[in-house]
Amino acid sequence: MGFSARVLLDSVSPAGVRLTTMELRYPRFIHSEIMTHRLFSRNSASSRAIPVKKMIEAVRSEPAMPLWWGRNQSGMQAEAEIGDEARGLAEAEWRAALNDALAHAERLAASDINLHKQLVNRILEPFAWITVIVTATEWANFFTQRTHEDAQPELRYLAELMLGAYRGSAPRSLGIGDWHTPLILPDEEAVLPLDERLKISVARSARVSYLSHEGTRDHAKDMELYERLLGGGANGHWSPFEHVATPLTGGDRWSGNFRGWEQYRKRFPQEHASTFPDETPVAASR
Repeated sequence: MGFSARVLLDSVSPAGVRLTTMELRYPRFIHSEIMTHRLFSRNSASSRAIPVKKMIEAVRSEPAMPLWWGRNQSGMQAEAEIGDEARGLAEAEWRAALNDALAHAERLAASDINLHKQLVNRILEPFAWITVIVTATEWANFFTQRTHEDAQPELRYLAELMLGAYRGSAPRSLGIGDWHTPLILPDEEAVLPLDERLKISVARSARVSYLSHEGTRDHAKDMELYERLLGGGANGHWSPFEHVATPLTGGDRWSGNFRGWEQYRKRFPQEHASTFPDETPVAASR
């Protein structure tokens, strides 16, 4: 399957501000670079949630590999690629490291050790692919930086796919009171009440898929997941609530990291902690 970038939902507000949600797939080893862009709301398929056996099978059948084998030099960018013979040796070493990681992961997951996936799967991350949902109103800085020739080749390739998908998408107009709800399918949008659509969209954004972990569409499981995300109060999992948004009356107003759109997350007063964990919250004065 390899790299991919597709628009899941594209909306424009009455003030003319565009809000776009994309689904991305790329090597896990460039994920930290995506995380530096603070105006992106993101959720990713966590290796902590993937069974070890499934992770091993995925990495073994389709390991993430470099696109460009740069020659060593000073500085952050490799200006030239190594030769064909050296590339063959480099790829063999990369695959040898992969085989070592697979062997160690299988050993750690064996019954006599039985280590949890949140640790075992970390060994496999350099060779894994990751699926990520990104929602944002501000894209120009990312595209300018990451399509530049100095960007890491794998990230530049992804950014070019994203830019093509962004430019090829026509956003639909939403009015005040309408909602941008990624991963809600057209048949669901036609029949489900708004409150249910908002919650299901949050849950699916957290899961990074409209399907349950069992590979089915299941509204009951979506609602259960929503309640678990919400249930911790300030300790809840709030990032999936950011992908769901409604237009603001002004295009220059901000809600979280969105311009011109109010994040669903901001409708919940408990969406962030205001005290340290060992402190008693102070009641608001009237």
